[in-house]
Amino acid sequence: MDRELNGAMKSVSINSAQLNGHNNGGGLDETDRVGVAQGAALSATEKITTTTAAAAAAAATKSATAATYATTATATTTNLTTHSPQQIALLSAAEKSKMVHELCQQLLLTDEQVQELCYRILHELRRGLAKDTHPKANVKCFVTYVQDLPNGNERGKFLALDLGGTNFRVLLIHLQENNDFQMESRIYAIPQHIMIGSGTQLFDHIAECLSNFMAEHNVYKERLPLGFTFSFPLRQLGLTKGLLETWTKGFNCAGVVNEDVVQLLKDAIARRGDVQIDVCAILNDTTGTLMSCAWKNHNCKIGLIVGTGANACYMERVEEAELFAAEDPRKKHVLINTEWGAFGDNGALDFVRTEFDRDIDVHSINPGKQTFEKMISGMYMGELVRLVLVKMTQAGILFNGQDSEVLNTRGLFFTKYVSEIEADEPGNFTNCRLVLEELGLTNATDGDCANVRYICECVSKRAAHLVSAGIATLINKMDEPTVTVGVDGSVYRFHPKFHNLMVEKISQLIKPGITFDLMLSEDGSGRGAALVAAVACREDILNGKK
Repeated sequence: MDRELNGAMKSVSINSAQLNGHNNGGGLDETDRVGVAQGAALSATEKITTTTAAAAAAAATKSATAATYATTATATTTNLTTHSPQQIALLSAAEKSKMVHELCQQLLLTDEQVQELCYRILHELRRGLAKDTHPKANVKCFVTYVQDLPNGNERGKFLALDLGGTNFRVLLIHLQENNDFQMESRIYAIPQHIMIGSGTQLFDHIAECLSNFMAEHNVYKERLPLGFTFSFPLRQLGLTKGLLETWTKGFNCAGVVNEDVVQLLKDAIARRGDVQIDVCAILNDTTGTLMSCAWKNHNCKIGLIVGTGANACYMERVEEAELFAAEDPRKKHVLINTEWGAFGDNGALDFVRTEFDRDIDVHSINPGKQTFEKMISGMYMGELVRLVLVKMTQAGILFNGQDSEVLNTRGLFFTKYVSEIEADEPGNFTNCRLVLEELGLTNATDGDCANVRYICECVSKRAAHLVSAGIATLINKMDEPTVTVGVDGSVYRFHPKFHNLMVEKISQLIKPGITFDLMLSEDGSGRGAALVAAVACREDILNGKK
C-alpha cells in the first residue's frame, strides 16, 4: 500500500530542473486526461470561454486575467437545466459521464489560475509581515519567536503538553544520540464542566495531571523543561508568552481570553508546589510539525498541516518580519506562523471558488472565514463531494435519480470516503461500492462508480494544487537551494494520491534549480513541542543563562 495509507515514513526528493510536467503518481487519472484533451469534453460555450481565458492570461494585465478567470469559473456549467428528467433518462452512460465532467470543470484549476494564486498568496504574505498592513491582513503571519531549529545535538529529558481539544496529552521524551529517542505519553480527559468552568479550574486540572504523570514515570523530583502546544488562536508576544485571542472547540473557560496562558499554567503549577517544571516555549501544532522533522532533517524549513484544518509555517529573514524585534543580531531568521487558512477572506479566492464552496461557507459555523481552509481541509473535502453528488443525482445523471436520506444529509459523506474511493485500482470499484452502500445507494452502475470517483479526484486534486501553490510560493520566497517541507495531517497522511499530486505541482511552480522534498512528520504536537523546549534549553546553555 502507499505510504499515505499505511502511515510509514516516505521522503521524495525532486529537482525542478529535472522535471517538466512530470507525473510522480505513475499514470494519469481521469482529471489528467481532461486536462490533456484541453476541453475535449466541453460544450461549445465552454470551449470559447476556455480559449478566451487562455488568451487573456497571455496578453492582459493581472487584473484583466483575474476577471477572465472569474468569468470562466461561473460560466462553466452543464445543460442540467435544459434537459428534462425524461431526456436525461434516455442518455447513454457516455453522455452522462460527459455531463459530470462538464460540471466538474469548475473544480479543475488551469495553469494560469495556479500562477495567479501564487501571486496573490505572496501579496497576502507580505501584507501580514508588514507592520502597516498587518492589522488588516487576512494571512496574519504571526511571529513565533522561534529562531533556532534542532541541530541533532539536543540531549536529555523533556516534557511536552499538548492541549488542543477535549483531551490533552502529557509526554516525556528522552532525546539521545544518533537521532534516537524514547517517548512515553498519556492522554487525559477534560470533563465538560471544566471546559466551560473557570480558567483556574482548567489549569489546576492540567497541573494535577502533570504531577501525576511525573510521579508515574519517576521524574517527580527532577526539574524538567516543558514545551506547551496550545492549538487555540494565540497572540504570541515571546517564546514563552502568548495571549488567548478566543476560545474554540467547545471551550469557554472564564478569565483566560487576553491572558497569558503560559503564566496561567505556571501559576497552577506553583499553587501545587510539588513539581519543578520550566515552561520553555509555547507553540502551535504547525510549528511542532516543522521542529519534529527538522530534528532528523536539518533542511526542514517549512511546516505544513493538511488535516481537519490547514496551516503552514516557515523560516523567514528577520528583516522581512517587521513585527519582530530581534534581540540577537547573529540570528538571521525567525519562524513565521502564516495562519493561511484565512487566505481569501477578503475575496482574493473568489475567482476560483465554485457554487459548492459558497454553499459550504454559508452553512458553516464561521461564514466568510477560513476561506482557503474550506477548499482544502479534511473538515470540508467530503462535504464538497457530497454537494456535487447531490446536484448530479437530483438531475438524474447519477443513480437514475435515486437519492438517499444519508446522501442528502450534511456532513455524512466523510472525507475518509474520498481516500477510500480513490484507493481503488483503475477499473475496480470495490471501495466505492462499499461507501455507496453506507450512503444507502445500492443501485449504482459501474458508470455511476466511475463518475463518483472522478468527482472525488477533482475535489482532492484541487485541494492538493491549492496547497502546492502556497508551498511553492514559500519555497520561492525563501530562495534557498534545498528545502524540506515537514507535513502532517490526516488528508496528507491517508489520501493515496495527495503526496504525489503535491510533488508534481510544486515541481512545476518552483524556481529552476531549487530542490525540495516532502517529509511526513511524526507527532509534531508532542515530540515537536519537546524539541522546541530542547532547543531553547540548548541556546540558554550556550548563552550562559543556566
